[in-house]
Amino acid sequence: MIVEETFFRMLRHQEFDVCEMSMSSYAVSLSKPERPFIAIPIFPSRFFRHSSIYVNANAGIHKPQDLIGKRIGTPEFQMTAPVWIRGILDEHYGVPVDSVTYLTGGEESPNRVEKLKLSLPARIKIECIGPDQTLAQMLVSGEIDALHTARKPSTFDGVTVKRLFPNFVEVEQAYFDQTGIFPIMHVIAIKRDVYEKNRWIAMNLFQAFREAQKLCYEGLQETAALKGMLPWFNAHVEDTIAKMGHDFWPYGVEKNRKTLETFLRYHHESGLSQNRLRVENMFAPETLEEFVI
Repeated sequence: MIVEETFFRMLRHQEFDVCEMSMSSYAVSLSKPERPFIAIPIFPSRFFRHSSIYVNANAGIHKPQDLIGKRIGTPEFQMTAPVWIRGILDEHYGVPVDSVTYLTGGEESPNRVEKLKLSLPARIKIECIGPDQTLAQMLVSGEIDALHTARKPSTFDGVTVKRLFPNFVEVEQAYFDQTGIFPIMHVIAIKRDVYEKNRWIAMNLFQAFREAQKLCYEGLQETAALKGMLPWFNAHVEDTIAKMGHDFWPYGVEKNRKTLETFLRYHHESGLSQNRLRVENMFAPETLEEFVI
C-alpha cells in the first residue's frame, strides 16, 4: 500500500489501530477537539528535501531567492515534505513562507484535496488548481513556476523541469553539517481509543520497532551478501556512518529533540498550528523515558 493511500484511509476513516502517518498531518490532528491519535517516537520515514524542489527552467529561477513572488505547486499544503521545504527556504535562504502563492491539487492525477480541513491565516495565499489539471503538467507548461513535493514529478527531464539544487547531495550534506538535522517525515500513530484501553501498547510497540531497527542496522553492515541491489551498497553505508554516526536514523525523543522542535516551529510558521506545539505533547508519555538496570 502506498503511503498516500495509508494516510488517506487512516485520517479520513481511521481504518487501522496503528498506522504510519505524515508527521504534519498528525500535528494538525492534535488541534482537533477529539485528538483522534497518539504517536510514539518511531520515525519510519526521513528525507532530506532540498532535492524535492523542482522549477520550470523558463521561470527565471536560478537561486532560492528567485522563488519570491512565484506561483508554487504543492499537492497538499499540510504535507510534511513541503512543511520542511518552506521552513528551510525561509530560515536558510530568506524566502518567507508568505512571499509566494501556493497552488494545491493532484501531482499526477486531478482532484486531490487536503486530507484534513485547514484553518490558515490570511497571509498564506493558496489557490486550488482546476478539476482537469495536474501539477506535473502545469510545471512543464509554465502554468506554475515551481513545485514542492515528495514524489519526483513525471515531467522531470532535467531540461524544461529541473531541480532548484542540481547538486542536492552536497547541499543536503552541508545542511546536515550545519544543523545536525535529518528531517523526519513520518511517525507511528495509534488510535487514541485503542491506546486508552491498552496503555501498554505504546511502549511495547516502541520496543518492538527499536528491536527491528537494531536488526536492520546489523543487516546494513553485512558483507557476506549485499542487502540491497546497489553494487556499492556497503560503501554507501560506510560513508553514511562516517558522516552521521552509527545511529544515523535515531528513534526516541531526546535524540530527535532539535529536529522535532525545528519541525514544530516550521509547522507553526506555515500557519498549520495556531499555537506552537511542544515536543512532549506529541507522544505517549510512556515513551518519553525508559527504565534502566
